[in-house]
Amino acid sequence: MPNKFMPINISLADRTCLVVGGGNVAHRKINTLLDYECNITVIAPEVIAQVEYFAEREFIKLEKRPYKSPEAAAFGIVIAASDDMTLNKRIYDDCKKAGVPINVVDTPKLCDFTFPAVLKRDCLTIAISTDGQAPFLAGRLRMIMETVFPERWKKIARIAADYRKQVIRHWKDNPDQKVECYNRFLNADWKAILGEMSDQEIQEEISRMINMPDSR
Repeated sequence: MPNKFMPINISLADRTCLVVGGGNVAHRKINTLLDYECNITVIAPEVIAQVEYFAEREFIKLEKRPYKSPEAAAFGIVIAASDDMTLNKRIYDDCKKAGVPINVVDTPKLCDFTFPAVLKRDCLTIAISTDGQAPFLAGRLRMIMETVFPERWKKIARIAADYRKQVIRHWKDNPDQKVECYNRFLNADWKAILGEMSDQEIQEEISRMINMPDSR
């Protein structure tokens, strides 16, 4: 069966994001967006305390009023999270006319994008989606992934990002040696390394991996 939604990573840095709605669902979406350096505007006549908290600390711009068509057209992405389906449909129509990507919560047929279940470990992100059809399943799988990728993966991810930079710098014109270096990193026992070595010893082990000659 063909899928509607393609997994893709996009930058939201400095992008204008509109959330219409001020309840619990809107709060969850805002909480997710706050991790991605976008400029968030929330429009709703009334909001829950958690959304008010974000506004008081200037994490978001809050406008306590009804939505006015076609103002969604002025934003980079839009989330319709009100409890009024007629309003959500109107916002959807405004976005489609303007070519603005929109997510109407809990209504996959009115979505240009969806929110997968996400597990973050520093720069490592694991996203699980059911194409909008069974999000409860994606949520359970995310819980399982928490045991597969425990907290130590934050440090592994940070080390891996720095390791890649060093490998590219050290073996700039030697693609075979780069592959060899990456394989050494991937085959290392990182659970033991992190558990038994000091930070200085880890750096020495990384240097050894990088400078070791090609074994082939």
